[in-house]
Amino acid sequence: MSNELVQNHANSEVLFFDDFTLGELDRSKWNVRITGAVYNQEQQAYVDSSETLYVSASDQTRGVHNGALIIQPRYCPGFATPEGNRFDFISGRIDTRGKFDFTYGTAAARIMLPAGAGFWPAFWMLGNGQWPESGEIDVLEYVGEPDWVSAAAHGPGYFGEAGLVNNMYFPTADDATAWHVYAVDWSPDQLHFKVDGVTIFRITRSMTDFFGPWVFDDNKYLILNFALGGIYPFKTNGIRNPYYGLPEPTVQIIREDKVRVVVDWVQVSRNRSHKDVADRV
Repeated sequence: MSNELVQNHANSEVLFFDDFTLGELDRSKWNVRITGAVYNQEQQAYVDSSETLYVSASDQTRGVHNGALIIQPRYCPGFATPEGNRFDFISGRIDTRGKFDFTYGTAAARIMLPAGAGFWPAFWMLGNGQWPESGEIDVLEYVGEPDWVSAAAHGPGYFGEAGLVNNMYFPTADDATAWHVYAVDWSPDQLHFKVDGVTIFRITRSMTDFFGPWVFDDNKYLILNFALGGIYPFKTNGIRNPYYGLPEPTVQIIREDKVRVVVDWVQVSRNRSHKDVADRV
């Protein structure tokens, strides 16, 4: 396991940690979700399959010291969901709902992303209630353009197009296809988003108050997923064919099984001051 984050938080309490060393997904920590309702005009169905979600050994993935989680979309024309909806792609989504959630602290993950217009992987958090009143924290969102990633928060009055969002642009030699640590420091009054320890965006309670209530004082659970196409990529690339937000060159590399999101580890920690406040919430 890379020890960058553990060293930075040596005086913190670790609330959750997974570096994918079991050889398979640890289902005591993670749920695997399958597609039900379809949101944002995404082009994939989520399935529970070793084709789309699996753990690789360290010697199979560069830059990994133990195992790594792989989320790999696949071309699967005409795939039918239990609801009868049909998709030409399948992919993976996992979360910790009902198994782990927290209020205040630092959530971080070391992730390597693929290049390809129309990809939409994310590392994010949701509350347990009705959206958007339960709040959403997007630690990492990506639409397949390697020079930038985004971070955001959503709540009542500031969701969708009105969401509080910011982009971070990488140096040419160190883009999103390299390893990076994506994190948010969550306190009672702000969300402090970072890439490799450098602040890229800060959202304060006062900023959200301008649009609607601050909804980040209750527990959130973790989500990792890899969507394809949909509204956010379409807003960036304007592609309608062959799939909404997903151009043919990207479809081709999915067909060739060349596309993967790789997650080295995920950790949630909390310092003593945040622990005292969270215990009172």
